[in-house]
Amino acid sequence: MVEAGVIPKLANFLKSAVEEESKVIRKEARNALVELSKNEYYRILVIEEGLVPVPLIGIAPYRSLTPSLHSWPSLPDGSKIQRTSKGPSRFGASELLLGLNIDDKNANLEEAKMNAIIGRSKQQFLARSGAIEVEDTKLPQSELSKNKQFTLLPWMDGVARLVLILELEDEVSICRAAESIACASINEHLRNSFKEAGAVKNLIQLLDHNSDAIIFAAVGALERLSISNAVCQTIEAEGVIAPLTKMLKNLEMSEGMMEKTLNLLARILDPNRKMKSKFYGGPVNGFKKELDAARGDDDPTGSTRKVYEMPKSKQNTRQDVLAFDVVARLVDMLKHPSLEIQRKVASILEFVATSDSVIDKTISADIESGLLAIFQQVELNELESDVESQLTEILAIQVEEVGLAVSAASRLLTKLLDLEQFRCTINSAHFTKLLHKILKSNIPLQYKDWVAACLVKIDSLYGPFSILEFENPINMEVTLYEKIPRLIEQIRSAFSLEAQEAAVVELNRIISEGMVDATRTVASEGGIFLLVKLIEGGSEKAVEAALSILYNLSMDSENHAAFIAAGAVPALRKIIMSERSQWKRALRLLRNLPT
Repeated sequence: MVEAGVIPKLANFLKSAVEEESKVIRKEARNALVELSKNEYYRILVIEEGLVPVPLIGIAPYRSLTPSLHSWPSLPDGSKIQRTSKGPSRFGASELLLGLNIDDKNANLEEAKMNAIIGRSKQQFLARSGAIEVEDTKLPQSELSKNKQFTLLPWMDGVARLVLILELEDEVSICRAAESIACASINEHLRNSFKEAGAVKNLIQLLDHNSDAIIFAAVGALERLSISNAVCQTIEAEGVIAPLTKMLKNLEMSEGMMEKTLNLLARILDPNRKMKSKFYGGPVNGFKKELDAARGDDDPTGSTRKVYEMPKSKQNTRQDVLAFDVVARLVDMLKHPSLEIQRKVASILEFVATSDSVIDKTISADIESGLLAIFQQVELNELESDVESQLTEILAIQVEEVGLAVSAASRLLTKLLDLEQFRCTINSAHFTKLLHKILKSNIPLQYKDWVAACLVKIDSLYGPFSILEFENPINMEVTLYEKIPRLIEQIRSAFSLEAQEAAVVELNRIISEGMVDATRTVASEGGIFLLVKLIEGGSEKAVEAALSILYNLSMDSENHAAFIAAGAVPALRKIIMSERSQWKRALRLLRNLPT
């Protein structure tokens, strides 16, 4: 049914304005979609149709709702409406109606903000009148909480309802609402809608709650909302770093809570986030106005928003991360057995490493031991490429996780090496040995980039070392275990002939320099098959370089079997018989092969 497109059709029944006699159709469509939404993947398809899952909590919890009716009007996200009139209203409702009469010449309320106002007004009215959930709630309050039932509402009403539930006193209801916000935050539109509806401020306030379940749900919701760069900026401006650092100091924090907290903090402190905000153009579905508003950009029409002003950013709390007890806690987390936690902590410590004022704290916290813990997390000897049984002993997913953690730690170490105080305190020979083993290991190639860069940097700062089996210059090791495999991968997966040509020409340059074991590395990485295929359909320059590499490889008789299996003989004969410009090179190569 899902593959036949039943979800969009049922969603249309639920979202469209239905006549009185069509209420049965609407009800049955909702019931069917609720059943489908119990499947994680189908739920995403339902949300994409503009419907938001909202937990059914019964009428009782809403009785604790006390909306402020006599305060100065504000937008749902907390933005204050500018006071334009100091005198009392001639209609006798000066406090209640202030801000509703907006001068169109000076105002420019974005669609997302207007939808947030409308949604909030609807849901507050339903809650205060006792009409909320009347149709959906038929089970007792205890059964609703036990069975965790939910309904589906159009996104405007659903977003407002979930934010409304966050303001209640019932802990179970708050927890379920936060979980639903995390579940529904699948795209930029909904994440921005939750921000405009005021979810960010309420969720951050919940981080100080007494219930661990509510804190976990709130962190999970904020972590999902922070995927949006614009919403992430708002989360930071609302002062989330202070409670996050406070949570990190808790030694009894569960691993799940720790992982979500670190993920959120790493995303906030990501140094690339500001760059992303400059070059991110927004989605292509016409939702750019909301994104411009979230980033605080001026309206493209040139009008100035004078009716309200965004709340001032709270005092910058990034300094909280630089406190010694927080730095010491983060360094201690580097030794956590979870590879995912190690990777996130290393990313956060990159922010710390950029501050000269805290390098002494970082060294005092023994960050060297934390880095060594990551590099020694897995027995690297089991990952080395010369071990045939490695794929059966270590799952591929574990190798991937090791690669991510090692790459993050190598990136952090590379940045720390810029600081003289750090360089004077570490055992560079030990790091060189470990990184050399990682470079030769079977972790995915894309995670070796920072390992290679870190090795080269250590070599430039301290000079080459000769320890145990590591006697070759670092540049040679980097070429053999990172550069050559990367070039071969580029030949294999390049979409353009230009990229393929550049890779094979560079590979030919390395081989022609006569580096020891370079040809053996090319053969072991499957280069012979790729190069034979390339001489059949590559550009003239690429074919010439490939023939040169193959000629060098053919000098080793151990490679002849691979040449024959790759179909080199007929490919070379074809070049010779067609008298292409490279026929002489092809003939010399053919003479080296058994025919």
